Formats: sequence, C-alpha cells, structure tokens
Amino acid sequence: MDFTTMTIVGFIVAFILGALFLFALQHFSIIKANTKANEIVDEANKKAIDIEKHAILNAKTLEHEYKIEAEQDIKARRQEINELEATLTKKEQSIDKRELLISGRQEILMSKENELEKKLDKLKKDEEEIELKKEEQITLLEGISGFSKQEAKNELIVLVKAQIENEVSAMIKEAEEEAKEKSEETAKNLVTMAIQRYSADQASDRTIATVSLPSEDMKGRIIGREGRNIRAIEAATGVDLIIDDTPEAITVSCFDPIRREIARQALDSLIQDGRIQPTRIEELVKKAKDNVNKTIKEAGEEAIFELGLTKVPKEMVQLIGKLHYRTSYGQSALKHSMEVAFITGMLAVEIGENEMLARRAGLLHDIGKAIDFEQEGSHVELGAKFAKKYGENEVVINAIESHHGNKPAVGIIPVLVAAADALSASRPGARMESLENYIQRLEKLEEIGNDFAGVESCYALQAGREIRVIVKPDEIDDLTCFKLARDIKSRIENELTYPGQIKISVVRETKANEVAK
Repeated sequence: MDFTTMTIVGFIVAFILGALFLFALQHFSIIKANTKANEIVDEANKKAIDIEKHAILNAKTLEHEYKIEAEQDIKARRQEINELEATLTKKEQSIDKRELLISGRQEILMSKENELEKKLDKLKKDEEEIELKKEEQITLLEGISGFSKQEAKNELIVLVKAQIENEVSAMIKEAEEEAKEKSEETAKNLVTMAIQRYSADQASDRTIATVSLPSEDMKGRIIGREGRNIRAIEAATGVDLIIDDTPEAITVSCFDPIRREIARQALDSLIQDGRIQPTRIEELVKKAKDNVNKTIKEAGEEAIFELGLTKVPKEMVQLIGKLHYRTSYGQSALKHSMEVAFITGMLAVEIGENEMLARRAGLLHDIGKAIDFEQEGSHVELGAKFAKKYGENEVVINAIESHHGNKPAVGIIPVLVAAADALSASRPGARMESLENYIQRLEKLEEIGNDFAGVESCYALQAGREIRVIVKPDEIDDLTCFKLARDIKSRIENELTYPGQIKISVVRETKANEVAK
C-alpha cells in the first residue's frame, strides 16, 4: 500500500471513530435529559399534590367561616322578626282598645244625636209660635204707625243707607290717610335713597342746530353760484338750511336728529376746509356719516358697559346709541334712559327684585324713540315690537308697553320703570318746555278744576305740579271733598299730557261768626 492509500484509510477510520464518539455522547445526553425530565415531573407532581392539599384546606376554612356568618345573619334576622312580631302584637292590642273606645263614643254620639233631634223639633215649634206672635205684633204696629210693613222697610233702608254712606266715606278717608302716610314715607325713603346714590349731568338740545360762521361772507360761499352748494348740502344730508339775518350763523333744521348732526359736522368741516363745492361736500358728508355712526356705536357700548348688561344684540346696541342724538323736551333720551335704568335698579335692590333685569327694562323703556322718526307709530309700539323681535324678556316688553299706561303693568319691575321714568322726567332742570305750552297747561289745569260744581276758585301752583281747589263750604261737605279730589285727578289723567305728577289739594273752610252783646 502506498502512502496515499494509507492516508485515506486512516482518515476513514478516524471519521468512523469520531462518528461513534459523537453518537455515544449524544446517547449519554439523551439519557441524562430523560433522567432530569423525570426528576422535574416528580417534583411537579409533589408540588401539585401540596397545592391541592392547601386549596382543600383553604376551601374548608372559608366554608367554616361562611357557615358561621350565615348562622349569625340568620340569628339576627330571627331576632328582628321576633321584635317585629312583638311590635305588631302591641299595635293589634292598641287597635282593639281603640275600637272599643270608638264603639263607646259612637253610642254616646247616637244618644246625643237623638237629643239634638228632639231639641230641633222643639225649636221649630218655638219658631212657629214666634212667627205667629211676630205677625200679630207687625199688624199691631202697622195699625199704630199708619205705615205698612214694606213702607216702613223702605224708610228704614233710606235711613240706614245714608248712615252707611257717611260711615263708608269716613272709613275711606281714614284708610286713604293711613295708606297715604305709609306709602309716602316708604316711597320717599326709596326715591331719596335712589337720588342720593345716582347723579348724572343732563345736556339740553333742540330740534334745530346752529352752525357758527367766521364771517358773513361765508354765507354766500355756502349758498354757492345759483345756490348749487346749498342744494348739494341739503340733497346729501336731507336737512333744510336756514340762512337768514342772524349774524354769523346758519340754522340746520331737520326732524331726524342724526341727519341734523351729520349736516352740522359736515358744515363745520367745510367751513374749516374752505373748499366748498359739490364734490368736496359729498366727501365731507360721507366722512361725517362715518363719524356719527362710530359715535352711535361707542355711545351704545358705553351705556351697556356702565350698566353692566350682557347679551345685548348688535342691532339693539345701535339703537341705544341713536338715543344719544334723540331729545325729548330738550332732555337727552340716552341720558334719560340710563338715569331711569340706574334708579330702577336701585329701587329693585331695595325691595328684593332682580337688579340687572330692572336696569335692562329701564334702559330699553324708550328704545322706540330711536326709530320713531324713521317709522310710523308711537315709540311705545315700535319699542315693544323691536324688543319682541330680538327675544327680550317679557318683563322688559311689559315695561316698554306700560310705562305710559298703554297697557297694565304686570309685576313690580314695570311699575318701578314707570316711577323712575316720571322721576327722571319731572325733576328740576331735566326738561325744557316752551312758554306757550307751559301757560296752556296751567290754564287747562285751572279750567278742569273750575268745571266742577261747588268749586269757588282753582289755582295752579308749583309750576303746574299742584292745583289748589277752593270749594264753597255750604255746598260741599268734608267727605265730598275727597270724592272731588279723585274726580279731578281722573279728568287730569284722561285729558292732559304732562311730565311727572300733579298734586290735587281741595280746601274747604268754614267760618262761624257771632256778636256778643
């Protein structure tokens, strides 16, 4: 054999020996693994047996505990049942006793009922005898007096009626005086408190505005060639310009206060600018409109902020701002509405009503005045319609409708709004009134007072806030004076329109003269 063959044979032998070694090693590992597995299985079986024993022990322990608890619960329930049975037994005994008592009382009542029936029978017989005797007495009296029963009854009714009327008049007088004293004292305290807590400036305005001119020559420039400038201004603003002999002044006249303000601002700007021509007029009028709209928005927002109101629609804010340029008897409608709102809120707090709702009603009570110069209808109707459109509270709507007596007030807040409205309008310095209207109102007051029978004279005092009626003492007695005052009050309320309140004083004076000799 050569070297190569020996090498190959050696290699094969080595390979076979190695394979045998690996097989033996693998077989030994398998035997060892089986032994280990058997040990693990045995240990697991032991642990399972221990766990099973432990679980059985725990189950028996829990079963014993539950059994003890169930026995205790059953024992407690049995005790409760026994107590309830004892209570029911006592109640049954008590009911039996009451039944016995009731039975005894029924017997007593039946006996008393029988006695009452006997007495009633006796009373009926007595009444019949009394009626017979009464008829005999009436016949005897009719013969003595010469009056029949009906005639005497009528005469008695007349006398009693006259006496009752006097007593009722006296009672009405006493009740009115007592109620008046209490109500006046309470009202004065509330109103005085509200006035002391609220103070506001009032600015007067008119239905016309005056624009000052630097010189008389400016009038000609404003008129323009053949009046084209003044026509352009009037067409752009919708107002009437009055150029008369008033030195260095032009009057702007328009029922719409917003147009009047736009025209006034535009004229001021034109005078300062100096370039007065149609094109420039249109530019400045547009600028004035923007300024006025901005002022309206700011005025509305400022009023709402000062009053602390919330959830006010934008359209409502715009209308509130328009009141800034609206006046009534020279009184600013916005300032008046804010004053009414503050006073109403203060009065509401004092009597336990909703302050914010009262303020809202006070602010919006005259909201119709912001559009009554644009649409047909009274400011009350327009204001109520607008408030309903934007979902205002029913209390606010009723305050708008009732503050001038168009509808009855529902609730306390509308009454407070009407009172605050009268207070704000009638206080000194709040409003202006022309001399002619003032005199006519005083004359009408005196005329109404003199129209009544038994009135000797009538005088209007306190700038029309009071009328004093002097009556003839031989024609009108003291009690009739109160009726006369109420009648005069009713006529004034029905026939006159006036701010605030009017006091009616009826005076009756009796003089007794004798001469001692």
